[in-house]
Amino acid sequence: MDEWVRQAEVWVGQAERWIRQQPPEQVYVAVAVVAVTVLLLVAVSCLKSSKANTIVLSGLSGSGKTILFYQLRDGSTHQGTVTSMEQNNDTFVLHSELERRGKVKPVHVVDVPGHARLKPKLDEVLPQAAGIVYVVDAQDFLSTMQAAAEYLYDILTKATVVKKRVPVLIFCNKTDKVTAHSKEFIKKQLEKELNKLRESRNAISSADITDEVKLGNPGEAFNFSQCQNKVTVAEGAGLTGNVSAVEEFIREYVKA
Repeated sequence: MDEWVRQAEVWVGQAERWIRQQPPEQVYVAVAVVAVTVLLLVAVSCLKSSKANTIVLSGLSGSGKTILFYQLRDGSTHQGTVTSMEQNNDTFVLHSELERRGKVKPVHVVDVPGHARLKPKLDEVLPQAAGIVYVVDAQDFLSTMQAAAEYLYDILTKATVVKKRVPVLIFCNKTDKVTAHSKEFIKKQLEKELNKLRESRNAISSADITDEVKLGNPGEAFNFSQCQNKVTVAEGAGLTGNVSAVEEFIREYVKA
């Protein structure tokens, strides 16, 4: 250790002598270059670390979010049909990519309970979202359509979602069931319900609405293409492991 200390002292002494031999202007330029380089490295590092990698699973209670979470992480449903009142929150390599562990970027997935009184939990995670998966029960869609549209409306008009142009995937779950509705039908019906909600919400004084952006184009019937952020619709079945549409969505917005 003493030898290393002596060697370091020699190098410091040599550096000091070299600096004294240089013109002041040259020393200033060298210091400025080093300072700018350090600042650039710090800035790049901060940008990389701040890039969102969180995928938020949202939707009504009973839509299948928790099973979807387990399928993405473990490739299984664990307890079968689950309605969770607890938030599932984990960072992992997608189960379908386990063979590439170490070569792909882990994903932070948050499964937000769909119970009405737990909606504030959603507001807490949306600012970190790289993408939102909104899960809809395709089998029981008609009986939950209005509530599903109201929840989706709240997401699509959130300032944090719109301003950051956070992409949304509407995942029509349980399409393995014979009585399930198609994604085309669900998309059309949600657009109609959202159009009704937009008209009723717009009639409310803006003073009564906080952190909300108006949906769609004034004077036109609403459709998802009018959203400032990208909204797509896909179908699958968490219970059978048919979640490839969700995995593709995740990898589109959280690069491997």
